[in-house]
This record gives sequence, structure tokens and C-alpha cells, in this order.
Amino acid sequence: MTRKIESGRRIVIKIGSALLADQEHGTVHRKWLDALAEDVAACRERGQEVLLVSSGAIAIGRRRLGLPHGVLKLDDNQAAAAAGMVRLAHAYEEVLGAFDIAVGQVLLTLDDTENRRRYINARNTLEALLKLGAVPLINENDTVATDEIRFGDNDRLAARVAAMTSADTLVLLSDIDGLYTADPRTDADAVIIPEVTEITPEIEAMAGAAPIGDSKGGMVTKLAAAKVCLANGCRMVIMDGNEPYPLKRLQDGATATWFLPSATPKTARKRWIAGTLSAAGSVLLDAGAEKALKTGKSLLPAGVVAIEGDFQRGDAVAVKSTDGRELGRGLIAYGAEDARRIMGYKTSEIEGRLGYRGRDVMIHRDDLVLD
Repeated sequence: MTRKIESGRRIVIKIGSALLADQEHGTVHRKWLDALAEDVAACRERGQEVLLVSSGAIAIGRRRLGLPHGVLKLDDNQAAAAAGMVRLAHAYEEVLGAFDIAVGQVLLTLDDTENRRRYINARNTLEALLKLGAVPLINENDTVATDEIRFGDNDRLAARVAAMTSADTLVLLSDIDGLYTADPRTDADAVIIPEVTEITPEIEAMAGAAPIGDSKGGMVTKLAAAKVCLANGCRMVIMDGNEPYPLKRLQDGATATWFLPSATPKTARKRWIAGTLSAAGSVLLDAGAEKALKTGKSLLPAGVVAIEGDFQRGDAVAVKSTDGRELGRGLIAYGAEDARRIMGYKTSEIEGRLGYRGRDVMIHRDDLVLD
């Protein structure tokens, strides 16, 4: 992977609180957000898909509600998030609407990315928004999250979103322009590291503490995000987002640290399917379906002759021939009960068999790994 933002296909952009929210008055930095919207519009003109993971709701809402400076109680945090997200979403809708770009708000908790069914539902929602040409606006659901299930910072949330959507690029807009050999705020000899391909103990030792203010992140959480990205074949870049037009500046060669993986999102996902997940059941194929899969096609219900086991939508299943040979493994789009109802039938008959409009395929080719 290269260090060029314009080479990305699907880009997740994380915006920190300090960039977006006025620390004193709890208002949105509108001129900065206008410039970001112009950057996003330029990305879309290039054919790139963009998702935004935005901090700032609590910082804006706490001042709107007259809450004091400093650490808030959990319920006050939740109230501030509720009040702030309304203003924040409205601001994004206005600035992106100027470019005729629709915005869809999605609130997530940590549990949504770890519970398999919620993960699939969240992923499908984000995919649908992108397919419809909208920009998903994502934040941690602070209004309902508790200490046990919260992400705690949006750097890691952004990395989870990037992995969930198979994004190839994550941009962390921060108040620092990259990873340094030491904390540049306290060490005058610190130098920036332009490229990282592995998070080693030496790299981790370079992380400092979070800055004072509304930000909850810091380099520690950014390196945690980088680990998630590298494991999922997604490159990540840390850059200073304080000045307007950050993506344009990145394109023009702004100082930054790039974390470059050895695999692409697609190959990383397929490794995960092949080597990590245990099969919860099996689907048996006829000869025609077996031949189609070998040419890179998805598995259609019409080619399935039998279903074995009791599995849920999104589970890993073994893909087998009628004589029991394992051909590969994939993530199935239907639970076992519904899969049995539609096996052997054409795609056009799915709705009539199930009573709802499901996916056209039993296993999509991107979710399939053949032996």
C-alpha cells in the first residue's frame, strides 16, 4: 500500500473533539467543518467512499447544558452526549448538504462490534448508506453506553468501523502530526516517524499520555487503533488536523505517520474466515454450483442441495460437495432454518419462500474462501 490518500477506495475519517468543538463556548468550529466538507466532496468526486467518525458531542452538549469543566459522572456524560449529538449532526448535515451529500447517523457501542448479529446489522446499515451515496456519521452511543461496554475513545471506534466495513484507509485527524520517538511536547529531540509497518514494543514505548482537555485519546489509543487496522489490512495515518482542508494537505504531502499493513482488507478478511472461525454447520452444493464457485462466483440458493447443522446468519459454515469433500468456508447470509427454506430455489423466489426480501446470495464471494 502507498502513502497516498487519493489511492484509497473506502476511507474512514476520525475527527477529534479538540478540532471540532470550541473548548470555551461548546460550539462547532464551523469554518473548519466547512473545509472538511469540501475535502469530503473532493474525495467523492474521485470515486472514493467516505465514512466519518466524529467526536465532539459531549464537549458541545456539556456546555449547552451548563455542566462544569472536568470529569463528568456517567449520567451527565450521557446527557451531554444526547444534547450535543443533535447540534453536531445538524452541523454535518448543513455543511455536507451544501455539496448535495446526504448524511446518515449511526451510533455504536462496543457490544455492537462484538455481538455477531449486531455486528452484521451495523455493517449492513453502513454498507447500505454507502451504496445509496450517503456519508455515514458515526459516534459512540454515549447516551446508553456504560463503563463496561464503552469504547472510551473514538480512535479505537474508528478502527473497529474500518475493520467492520473493510475500509482500506483510516485517517486520524489529531492535534499532533504523527508518531514521534518521544513526546514532542516535553522532548525537544523527538523526531517524527514517517512510516510504521509493525507495532513493536519499541513503537509502543514512544506513546505519551492524552493531552489535557476534552480529548480522551492520545498516542496510546492511536497505536491500539493501528494494531486493529494492520490486522485487518487497512492502512492508517495520523496527522495534525488543526489547519483547514486536512485531506487536501495530506494529498499535498503534509507531515504525517503512515501505518502500512502487509495485506489488503480483502485478503486479511479471507485469512480470518479461513483460519480463525470454527464452522457452525455445512452447506452441500451440486456440481454446477461447485463449478461456479471455482470461477469466482457467489453461492446462490439454487445450487445448494442440503443444509447441515444449526447456525445463525453471519456464522462461518463449511462449503462441501455432495460427496462430503470440503471445498472451503464462508460466512452465510441466512440462518439454518431460512437457508433450508430457500435452498434449491431461484433468487427471484426468495421473498415468496421467506416472506421478506433477503440477500440474493447464500454466501457472497467476498465472504468465501476456497481450499
